[in-house]
Amino acid sequence: MEKEVVISVKGLNKTFKLPHENAGSIKNVLVGFMNRKRGYEIQEVLKNVSFEINKGDFFGIVGRNGSGKSTLLKLLAGIYTPTSGSINVKGMLTPFIELGVGFNPELTGRENVFLNGSLLGFNRKEMLLMYDEIVEFSEIERFMDQKLKNYSSGMQVRLAFSIAIQARSDILLLDEVLAVGDAAFQQKCFNYFEKLKKQKSTVVFVTHDMGAVRRFCTKAIYIKNGKIICNGTPTDVADVYVKENIEKASKTEKTSEVISNLHEVELNTIQKENKIILNIVYKTDNKEGASVGISVVKDGISIAEVTTAHNKPLTGKGKVSYELTTDIFNEGSYYINAALFNLENRGLLAVTKTNKSFIIKGADITRGAALKLKDTWEYSQ
Repeated sequence: MEKEVVISVKGLNKTFKLPHENAGSIKNVLVGFMNRKRGYEIQEVLKNVSFEINKGDFFGIVGRNGSGKSTLLKLLAGIYTPTSGSINVKGMLTPFIELGVGFNPELTGRENVFLNGSLLGFNRKEMLLMYDEIVEFSEIERFMDQKLKNYSSGMQVRLAFSIAIQARSDILLLDEVLAVGDAAFQQKCFNYFEKLKKQKSTVVFVTHDMGAVRRFCTKAIYIKNGKIICNGTPTDVADVYVKENIEKASKTEKTSEVISNLHEVELNTIQKENKIILNIVYKTDNKEGASVGISVVKDGISIAEVTTAHNKPLTGKGKVSYELTTDIFNEGSYYINAALFNLENRGLLAVTKTNKSFIIKGADITRGAALKLKDTWEYSQ
């Protein structure tokens, strides 16, 4: 059965004029005319972008800052008009691009709920029926009678999102709505996304979070310099995005940091099937001896660590090797760091901040966990 296309984008181009001079005076205008120089340049933000979104897709749009993804979302929302190309949308579309647009800082949270609800097309009777659910989701019941100008940015986002999810819509546009919320509120948003996905709602989701792309999206595109460079499964798109970011980081970051010239550590890796061989070269002048440690990092958090044995102190110069089995990891991207420690007090002597990394592909049914546990379940009735 052929799926229904609800968003069709064909040959989409968007350009902006970037002024180079202030033409606010007659003199500037005359000088510019006499010099026959254009006072602006053309910026091509999107270039020949084409894709389709079917009914029920959770469609991810990823890309680095300045790639054009937010411009694309605003074009889909009708905020911008295309320079050329076409966008066809079938059904009612609600953009969550700038949460809280329409809020009045001089009104209370309660008053802003009804104001924002009216902008979404609800009458007062409908908002009265929704009010308790909105407040419960936002978790700011104590502050509903305070003026909005006294709210923190996080509280405003909570309230805005809690109202916005009530919208009656066929298609939702989400642009990094989780960036400001705290961890607990983000989990609420994730639960809401799970609900949308289960209900086969049509969602267009712009994000930098590859974990969220893998977890929620059914399709995705990667935009780079205004062009789609990858269009496919969420895993494929996330892998390309992560790989390109790793390669970019490797060209700009320092490969090592030496705390003292007396102590150095260097890491090299050899990747084989289901394992990575870590070869670590060290130098230390520490008389009490030293130990080498490695750390596997995901999303900025160390999720696995190991050090050389304390009953085998390292002195002078040498090399140690470690075999890292990769089948213990779920899908995702990981970094490996190595460090040299004082054996006596665990003080840091030297650290290698490498861009040594590896990507695990495949389906992850554990909702983003880094490590796999052995299947030792016992069943009984």
